[in-house]
Amino acid sequence: MTYEEFEALRLVDYEGLTQEEAGRRMGVSRGTVWRALSSARKKVAQMLVEGRELIILAQGNEVPKTQSSDNEE
Repeated sequence: MTYEEFEALRLVDYEGLTQEEAGRRMGVSRGTVWRALSSARKKVAQMLVEGRELIILAQGNEVPKTQSSDNEE
């Protein structure tokens, strides 16, 4: 999970902010928050249902591309 996805999930689902408020705090558009939130929620669901490990990357880091991770999505 990227830091942006985590932050969107934290602000909207945990803190109770609207997507617009979260976007202002994050310095991004509401649409960007929506996309990050959708992706984060899917990853959390996969973790719970499939027993996957949840890794939250530090801000500015990217997920390393591997053949196995490309095939999982």
